[in-house]
Amino acid sequence: MDKNKSFISRLASSEGFLSVAASLICIVIGLLLGVVVLAIIEPAHAINDGLLVIIQSGLKSPRNMGTVLANAAPLIMTGLSVGFAFKTGLFNIGAAGQYTVGAFGALYCAIVLQLPWYICLLAAMLLGAVWGAIPGFFKAYLNINEVITAIMFNWIGLYMVNDIMYGKGASPMYDLQTTKTFSLRKAAPGSMIPSMGMSDLFGGTKWGTASVRPLESVTIAIFIAIIFAIIVYVVLNKTTFGYELKACGFNKNAAQYAGINDKRNIILSMTIAGALAGVGAGLYYLSTVAEWNPQVSTALPAIGFNGISAALLACSNPIGTVFSSLFISYITVGGTKLSTQYYTKEIADVITALIIYLCAFSLLFKNRIRGLLQGKKRGVGIGKGGEA
Repeated sequence: MDKNKSFISRLASSEGFLSVAASLICIVIGLLLGVVVLAIIEPAHAINDGLLVIIQSGLKSPRNMGTVLANAAPLIMTGLSVGFAFKTGLFNIGAAGQYTVGAFGALYCAIVLQLPWYICLLAAMLLGAVWGAIPGFFKAYLNINEVITAIMFNWIGLYMVNDIMYGKGASPMYDLQTTKTFSLRKAAPGSMIPSMGMSDLFGGTKWGTASVRPLESVTIAIFIAIIFAIIVYVVLNKTTFGYELKACGFNKNAAQYAGINDKRNIILSMTIAGALAGVGAGLYYLSTVAEWNPQVSTALPAIGFNGISAALLACSNPIGTVFSSLFISYITVGGTKLSTQYYTKEIADVITALIIYLCAFSLLFKNRIRGLLQGKKRGVGIGKGGEA
C-alpha cells in the first residue's frame, strides 16, 4: 500500500506527467470532435474515409512517413522558438517573419554564394536572430509590446525578402522558368543537407523496398531539430542562464530585485527565439522540400504560426515540442490523403485547430487529473488501517 501511495503521490506532483496526460486528453477529445465535424459534412464516410484515413495514412508507406519527418523538422524549430519565448514570459508571434528572413539567408548563401549547407544553416540562424532581436530591443528599452512589433516585422520581412529574391525577375536567385527560386538540386547540390541514407529508406512504397525513386527531401534535418530541442531543454532547465530567463518571465520585478538584468534577458530571449525559427527555415529549404516563390508568397509561412500550436500542445516543453510537432505533421499529411470526393484536405487543419483550442483547457485537465490522483492516494491511505 505504501508503495502504491508513493507512486500515486509522485504522479500527482509530477508536472511532466500531468502535462503529458493533459495533452493526450486534448488530442483524444479533439479527434472525437473531428469525427463529429466529418459526420456533419458526410456522415456515411466519417470513419472509414475520414478519420481512419488521417490516422493510418502516415503508416501505410515509408514515403508518407518520410513526408511527415520532412515537414516536422522545421515545425519543431518554430515550436521551440515560440515555446522558448513562452518560458521567458514573452509571446513570439514573429516566428513567421524570422522564418522568412532565415529562408532568405539560407537560400542566398546556397544559390548565390554556393556555400556548404552548414554555413547556409548558420546564415539562416543569424538572420533569424537579428529579426527576433529587434522586437526584443523595443520591448526592453521602449516597453513596446513584442506582439505588436513582431507582427509588423513579419510583414516587413516578407515583402523585403520577396523583393530581393525576385529582383524584377533578374535576381540570381530567381528562376524565370519555374517562377520560384532555383532548385538546389540543380543550382547548388553541395548546399543541400545530406540525407545519409534517409532518402533511400523512405523512398519505397513499402517498408524495406526501393520500388520508386528516393524521397530526397528526407534528410538528417529531423535529427538536427531534435538536437536543438535537447540543447534548449538543457539551457532552460540545467543552466544559470536559463534560470535567469525563466525568472524574468515569472516575475520581472522580483528578478530585477535579485540583480538579474531583465533588459538583457528580454533581448537575448527574443534573439534566441528568432535564431531557432531561422534554423527551421534553413532545415526546410536546404532539404529541398520546396522552393520559395517570391511572386505569390503574399501570405506569411503557415509553419511560423503552426509553431504556436506545437508549443501550446507541448506546454512549451522542448522535448514535448518534438512529439507535438510530429503529431501535427502526421495529422496534416494524413489530411492530404483524404478523398476529395467527400472532404477537402483542409479538414485536417480543422481537427488540429480543435485540439489546439482544447489546449486552452489544459490547466483545467491537469488540475482534474491531479485531483483524481490525490483522491485515489487518500483512498489508498484510508484502506490501510484507516490512516489518511
